[in-house]
Amino acid sequence: MIFNSSILTISYLVGSVAFIQGLKMLSSPKTALIGNRISAAGMLVAIVGTLIFYRNSSGEGISNLSWIFSAMTVGTVVGVLAAKKVKMTAIPQLVSVFNGAGGLCAASIGIVEFNHLQVNGELNSASIGYLVILLAGFVIGSISFGGSTIVFSKLNGNIKKTFSFPGQQIVNFLLLATIITFAALLMINREDASIYFYILLSLAILYGILFVLPIGGADMPVVMSLLNSFTGIATAFGGFLYSNTAMMTGGILVGSSGMILTLTMCHAMNRSLPSVVFGAFKAKKATNAGKMSEGTYREVSISDTAQILNYAHKVMIVPGYGLAVAQAQNACHDLEKLLSDKGIDVSYAIHPVAGRMPGQMNVLLAEANVPYEKLLEMGQSNAAFPDTDVVLILGANDVVNPAAEKDPSSPIYGMQILEVDKAKQVIVNKRTMHPGYAGISNALFYEPNTSMLFGDAKGVLEKLIAEIKAL
Repeated sequence: MIFNSSILTISYLVGSVAFIQGLKMLSSPKTALIGNRISAAGMLVAIVGTLIFYRNSSGEGISNLSWIFSAMTVGTVVGVLAAKKVKMTAIPQLVSVFNGAGGLCAASIGIVEFNHLQVNGELNSASIGYLVILLAGFVIGSISFGGSTIVFSKLNGNIKKTFSFPGQQIVNFLLLATIITFAALLMINREDASIYFYILLSLAILYGILFVLPIGGADMPVVMSLLNSFTGIATAFGGFLYSNTAMMTGGILVGSSGMILTLTMCHAMNRSLPSVVFGAFKAKKATNAGKMSEGTYREVSISDTAQILNYAHKVMIVPGYGLAVAQAQNACHDLEKLLSDKGIDVSYAIHPVAGRMPGQMNVLLAEANVPYEKLLEMGQSNAAFPDTDVVLILGANDVVNPAAEKDPSSPIYGMQILEVDKAKQVIVNKRTMHPGYAGISNALFYEPNTSMLFGDAKGVLEKLIAEIKAL
């Protein structure tokens, strides 16, 4: 018994150290892959250790191993197939599905443990602290699950509009207060605990849905990061319930890193965290900012663009979701190498919320083996734009829209942007003049130093490479 307990503790320690080291290695694309594998190996050690060495107070091991292995097999197959088949542009949807599944799992732990207390007649004798931990993980996991379903639907295009009504902030706040009230009633009046518990389940899922519904498309990266943090916190509470250090460590790491990322996103979007939590975080109704009334734009040819890039001294590339849709990351890297070989200083300007999720552009460029040191953060990029000869924008839209700084009526007003308009010349590659994810027109396209280069990003880049080589 003591031997099994010691080995189990060691396996959890190994798993926890692997999680920490793996997360640290994820900070660089050069080590991210091995870091991910180390974290997965740590999880495997913790799971195998639990299945083999866990013993309850009666000295009995885990039963129903056939059910456990069947569930693990199904989950592994589904996870591998989903990860292998998903397109890069659908990664945000996959992340939201996985996050929702994590929240549902945390909520299920609460349901199982609550029913266990009832069946064994231990509910009345359970301590307040134990019930607080159980209900906290259960409620937070349910909110994450409900919210993640809406995030997926919005990212996938199933829900194309924001839904809000007058006083929604107040309704969300009252709903959250009601959840806390029912949780308190459950702990006080345990005879009717089942009624309160399943009312809590419904209210928590409803709050998650109402929390996300009014959030605009351009703000989706922040809420995705926040819900990811919620899932981590709920998992950590589950670890406390089971005295499972590996589960606690993993949950705490996900929760804390997700919260740090959320705060970074909020700063980048010029939002406050309380406004996110209490449902005030939503797009304003577009007025003149959403209309195509800024003026006329100037179009540039492939040949002229090649000439401009070839004779530039400093070029900044701004990747966006259009680059991901076209799967043009490798062609982009080829253009960068070609220009660099000619002695041109080439770097990438990365906005924290470019794409549909935090870090999507970094991952996309890492896939093409773009050197990490060439990826500049927003502060570095904005400092460099005034000295940049040419900015080449590939499918980015809202993150370079000057309306965020100049138009108080714009839905994205106050969001920090890449100040590309300060460069000497801006070339924007888009397929059409349609607005970006926020659904508003981009004033940058009508600036006197901006030219439009229409076409699919991959095809345009390949033609540019051929033109520049021919010069």
